[in-house]
Amino acid sequence: MTRPAPVRKPRARSQARIDSILDAARTLMAAEGVASLSIYSVAERAQIPPSSVYHFFASVPALLEALTADVHAAFRACLQAPIDHDALRDWRDLSRLVEQRMLEIYAEDAAARQLILAQHGLTEVTQADRQHDLELGELMHKLFDHHFELPRLPDDVDVFALAMELGDRVYARSVQQHGQITPRMAEEGMRVFDAYIGLYLPPYLPKRSL
Repeated sequence: MTRPAPVRKPRARSQARIDSILDAARTLMAAEGVASLSIYSVAERAQIPPSSVYHFFASVPALLEALTADVHAAFRACLQAPIDHDALRDWRDLSRLVEQRMLEIYAEDAAARQLILAQHGLTEVTQADRQHDLELGELMHKLFDHHFELPRLPDDVDVFALAMELGDRVYARSVQQHGQITPRMAEEGMRVFDAYIGLYLPPYLPKRSL
């Protein structure tokens, strides 16, 4: 007897619809920036009714918050990707590797540049970005501590999160002036990151035995 085809779970259908909405929003942002987004423009791009977009995202800020979370998921993945411990001579090698991975995300993802580096004035997105930065800072702290014996860092300052925010300020200026992160400004952003981290980490740290 022929078995009936398995029924697709509603959750899978919902996730597919959410993905199509986010993809449409990304495409619009890449072409026209954050100002181009509306529930109706996203629905038209995704070829679905506006009511379907409203079902998952009650407003444009809610949609942008979801995209911000998506971008930061990529940043988290780059921190969790394998690293050749033996190739690290000092903590600056690790710093440079992490920043280069993040720069690749910015280069490839217009949504990342628009949401995190562009001037959009959206408080909800800015707050979401800062909260995600705290989470990324904690992950980066653990990553550095995994490879090197770190000194005790202050409890009242999120050193790694703040270092990322300072580097992003430099990248943001490049995006605002040139529409992209130029190689020169990418280098400056990495120098800013290292300079701030260097206020708390000595030039040499013992490597851990892994």
